[in-house]
Amino acid sequence: MRKNNLAFIDVETTGFDPQKHEVIEIGCVVVKQLDDIGTQFQVVKELELKIKPERLEDADPGALRVNGYNDADWLFAHTLQEAMTVFAEATKDAVFVAHNLAFDYSFIQEAFKKTGVENKMFFQKMDTISIAFAKLHKDPTVERFSLQKLTEYFGIVNQRAHTALADARATFEVYEKMMKM
Repeated sequence: MRKNNLAFIDVETTGFDPQKHEVIEIGCVVVKQLDDIGTQFQVVKELELKIKPERLEDADPGALRVNGYNDADWLFAHTLQEAMTVFAEATKDAVFVAHNLAFDYSFIQEAFKKTGVENKMFFQKMDTISIAFAKLHKDPTVERFSLQKLTEYFGIVNQRAHTALADARATFEVYEKMMKM
């Protein structure tokens, strides 16, 4: 795992149920680990994929409001098949890292299943919420472990919160700060 790239991933969706709702945006920051102790990193590539929803009638209006979905910004979006093909190549052999891993991975896993595209990522995964809890649970100033609260704690600016690439970048920055603690 120390030799694998890390893929910091965030998805924006049309709701909370991966069986019913769709991924409409994937953000990914692929990072090379430069040392064996996990404190030095180099961004290798960034990926921002907007995905054309096929079933907007099933979308939760609140989810669309939070992630800023509008027809104009998604006019030239990828199909799910196209997006997952690009994503699979970009994340080949990388460790999946996310803030609230269960949510993001459930949607990515469902997208791979729906499209038949092979998931080429390394089998191990990391959740930055778990890492944050392990490192910061005794700090009385940390009451919640949301991405927003952790970016505030570490002084990280995330001006485009709830867009996939911005949140993937913020997740990487939080991870990087935690690894140097």
